[in-house]
Amino acid sequence: MSAPAGLAAEPMTHKQILKALSGLLLVLFVAMISSTVVSVALPQIIGALHGSQSQYTWVVTASLLAATAATPIWGRLADLFSKKLLLQISIGIFMVSSLACGFAQNTEQLIAFRAIQGLGMGALQVLVQVVIAAMISPKERGRYNGYLGGVMAVATVGGPLLGGLIADTSWLGWRWCFFVAVPFTMAAFVLLHRTLNVTTVRRTDVKIDYLGATMIAAGVSVLLIWVTFVGNSFDWLSWQTAVMAGGGVVILVLATLVEARVPQPVVPLKVISRRTPALAIVASLAVGMAMFGGAVFLGQYFQIGRGYTPTEAGLLTIPMMAGVLLSSTISGRMISRSGRVKPYIVTGSLVLTAGFLVMSTMDHDTSLLVIGAGMLMVGTGVGMSMQNLVLAIQNTVPLHELGAASGAVTFFRSLGGTIGVSVLGAILASHVATGIAQGLTKAGIPVSGSGGNSLDIQALPAPIKAIVQVAYGDATGHIFLVSAGIAAVGVIAALLLPPIQLRDTLDLEPAAPAADGEPVRSA
Repeated sequence: MSAPAGLAAEPMTHKQILKALSGLLLVLFVAMISSTVVSVALPQIIGALHGSQSQYTWVVTASLLAATAATPIWGRLADLFSKKLLLQISIGIFMVSSLACGFAQNTEQLIAFRAIQGLGMGALQVLVQVVIAAMISPKERGRYNGYLGGVMAVATVGGPLLGGLIADTSWLGWRWCFFVAVPFTMAAFVLLHRTLNVTTVRRTDVKIDYLGATMIAAGVSVLLIWVTFVGNSFDWLSWQTAVMAGGGVVILVLATLVEARVPQPVVPLKVISRRTPALAIVASLAVGMAMFGGAVFLGQYFQIGRGYTPTEAGLLTIPMMAGVLLSSTISGRMISRSGRVKPYIVTGSLVLTAGFLVMSTMDHDTSLLVIGAGMLMVGTGVGMSMQNLVLAIQNTVPLHELGAASGAVTFFRSLGGTIGVSVLGAILASHVATGIAQGLTKAGIPVSGSGGNSLDIQALPAPIKAIVQVAYGDATGHIFLVSAGIAAVGVIAALLLPPIQLRDTLDLEPAAPAADGEPVRSA
């Protein structure tokens, strides 16, 4: 029987781990900052390219969709091939696509290049988690989650600030929001080459489930495209809905049948159907929908709904990132001491839901203190739940299934984020359109040809500009109320999790057979 590819299972010292982590964390930083740098400047980018609200949503959704569809494939490949080589390939994809995004001449090109960028982003996010999990036992991993939380916080706080400064600097321009990722990417590639030592054992029995991967990507894509256009381009009850929604579900059902039969599935059903992984995946799906879907529109709220500059909008998001940094660091160290993870996941899910409820009260003139308190609670909830849900799943699988399991949870979390952005974007667009139409009618301004749908807010006449700002400001609260409802599903899933005691070994002890029928070997 050929051995699985992976890292050497010898325990690493704290110094060795930190040395290897330096390259991995920079890789994660590059993947995260690419989204956060762009997010705060996106209203200006779409305005400069003369895009619409639907295209605004798709610039975000395209990268999330590609990352979501590709994540389980990258995770499975990490169990079969060199993790280091896969990381280097994904860095290359990410760097080239970032350059292409910076040179985009219209929103259609930008959306296409963002989709390619998403392939690299998805790979980086899951492969970093897989490599870290292969180096550090679940119990000890809690303390290192603090470093992950710190990187997340710096990237998410520093990204909007950097993006705002770039967007506000006339001699740079918005294109540098994409170009700025290139030097970070090159540095990550060099650092990773020097610090990450991977022991790869060649396998001769590798069978990639191309059919299953293609069907999963196709099914998810069809459903997300339907969610984006339903209610605007066609009605909920229409033949388009029947074809797209029904077709997407049928494809995913067929994909499930394929995954149940192939010897090496992309998404191993025997792993994710166990109680702890299944509930953790449901909670991750809810957290991803709520967090990604809600947070992505904050920059738009501050700039269009409140009239702040991109730099000011970035500064105003600091409470959320402070919550992520503090809660992930503190909870990570407490988890490493006790080995218990469920209390922190439950608490984080509750705080996340409460934060969205606070933010659901916001409109175009809500106090920034109230909004800041809500963002702090949301960040705290995310920091306590998101990485720990991954940890709960990784604790239940043997070392040779680590990539597939990590890929599965990252897939569903990204899927939740993609669905969240699409659904909440559609809700926001609908409320904004209604608010603008009502405002224009009250002001006696013809709705047709008014330019009220433009995101280039500064180019609008003063009366229309005021109406658009009020419409965006008042509509944003609705999407956070929906986010609170979604996050509540995560609370239920977290409460149903069994008590989890994290193991202090890299691999499971020999016991039950693995998903593919091979015996589970200890590290």
